[in-house]
Amino acid sequence: MKMKSIQYYAPLNIKYEEVDIKDPKEGEVQVKIKAALTCGTDVKTYRRGHPVLIKKIPSGFGHEFAGDIVKIGKNVSGFKVGDRVVAANSAPCGECFFCKRGEYNLCENLEFLNGAYAEYINIPKSIVKRNLIVLPDDLSYEKAAFSEPLANVVHGIERTGIKAGQSVGVVGLGPIGLMFVKLAKLKGARVIAAGRNPLKLKMAKEFGGADEIIDLTKYQNPEKIFIDFSDGKKGLDVAVECVGLPEIWERMFTFVRRGGIVHLFGGCKSGTSVSIDTRRLHYDEIKVISIFHHTPLYFREALRLISSGEVPVEKLITDMVPLERAEEALIKHMNGKALKVLIRP
Repeated sequence: MKMKSIQYYAPLNIKYEEVDIKDPKEGEVQVKIKAALTCGTDVKTYRRGHPVLIKKIPSGFGHEFAGDIVKIGKNVSGFKVGDRVVAANSAPCGECFFCKRGEYNLCENLEFLNGAYAEYINIPKSIVKRNLIVLPDDLSYEKAAFSEPLANVVHGIERTGIKAGQSVGVVGLGPIGLMFVKLAKLKGARVIAAGRNPLKLKMAKEFGGADEIIDLTKYQNPEKIFIDFSDGKKGLDVAVECVGLPEIWERMFTFVRRGGIVHLFGGCKSGTSVSIDTRRLHYDEIKVISIFHHTPLYFREALRLISSGEVPVEKLITDMVPLERAEEALIKHMNGKALKVLIRP
């Protein structure tokens, strides 16, 4: 049997074509995809490739999705044909050096899943075992597909230790940054959000509930605004970077108070470096944190937050297209004309 799929061939070269549908192997399940989402990581992959996600050419593409189980491989328990499910894009092995220390996101054998821009996808055994969840009956596929990106943010928020009453600044208002704003508000923090895109600035208020908005196109030196927003004008308690540019990483240290936290969440291009004022870092006791990926615990908490309605992720969907227009959706996302595009196979 054949299915329609988006196949990755090279940077800026993806094709909508028919490929074989492979039966699930032992421990795997096959899911008919009902909803998939564009993601910043997919946009980066489309633009310049990805050494981890794209291991062979051509390759399936996309990783945020939800759907129905249609086939089950041998020795699968806990799932049945017809189950409505969401899967994370990875799973830890549970046995390596890092997994034994509970640092599952750093697993040496982290297995990634790619290929959500298609009619069907086979879920690997490790993900079936640790990161495949049956959906509540009243939860839509499009909402459930947000579980993976939200899990990253839940991980970041929890590890940062944001508390009620703290002043928090978020720089970079893509979907991840907007979810940081929302979760910080749920923690009871006072949040100031900074970005350049009018659509994203609008959503920082409407979706995230930010207390203050900074349009960075109007202020070349926003440090004073961040500091004025903070208690006693001493500087932010927490500053979160969601852009992934070295020059922005460096500036984050100017926003926080003595004893404050700088969270460098946006991943920079491999091989880049930053310069930091060591006096400020040491004598002002600046804490630096940088969180990568998610864990099974945070994946489940993300799904709970979505199911409860505490995080209305559907507001981040700004467009919807059929599978054959997936490239158009990625370009729209890349150009800042969409937050999340829902792709329906």
